[in-house]
Amino acid sequence: MSWRPRVLAGAPPELVVYDEPMPCPYIHGREARLPMRLPTRGLTAAEFDRRLQVGDRRQGVLIYGTACEGCRACVPIRLNVDTFQPNKTQRRIHRRGREQISFEIGQPEHSRERLALYNRHKRGRGLAASEEPMDEPGYRAFLVETCCDSFEIRYRVDGALIGVAIVDRAATALSAVYFYFDPDYSALSPGVFSVMTQVELCKRWGLRYLYLGFYIAECASMAYKSRYRPNERLIDGVWTPCE
Repeated sequence: MSWRPRVLAGAPPELVVYDEPMPCPYIHGREARLPMRLPTRGLTAAEFDRRLQVGDRRQGVLIYGTACEGCRACVPIRLNVDTFQPNKTQRRIHRRGREQISFEIGQPEHSRERLALYNRHKRGRGLAASEEPMDEPGYRAFLVETCCDSFEIRYRVDGALIGVAIVDRAATALSAVYFYFDPDYSALSPGVFSVMTQVELCKRWGLRYLYLGFYIAECASMAYKSRYRPNERLIDGVWTPCE
């Protein structure tokens, strides 16, 4: 591997803590490069906004973007909440969810209940036989620790916790980081309901965008994002409207 700087200038500077090729987590058989960067302090809302605008994502205290040689499958995608028009199914799920699902907003936390729900979600989504269940340190590092303004949305049905969304807040946007839910409540389409809830929060708080992470046409678990239209995708460095 050619030499690359370990400290990136910026506001604030960032330390490159991992920058090696790895098996692609999204497309079987491909190699990925996801340089992981550690900001030297917490990011302000404006600083984090600039990182979202260039396609960066957050995982724990780290920031990363794709730098895969010869592959552009991962396309950052966002909704402009002023122009987004939910389809008939999304409107129906949102309307039904508001009748059955309550939610509250708080700081990201660890608890036995959350950890059990997370692992239940992973098993329901086809946890690989070789993949170990998440433990408390892993949960904290992945979903509690952060380098920006983050919060969680707790979804409940009749008082029972049925889903948790981890969300970042920037100067002009929210960024959907991760969502997990109880597979027993799949009929309520909690993932769609969570996206619609975050769109409503953007409008309530005067934020323009909801970032949905990467759209990957070849990965079923990431391709669904194209169903939220119109959307904008970062193509060749330019946010491009997609109807």
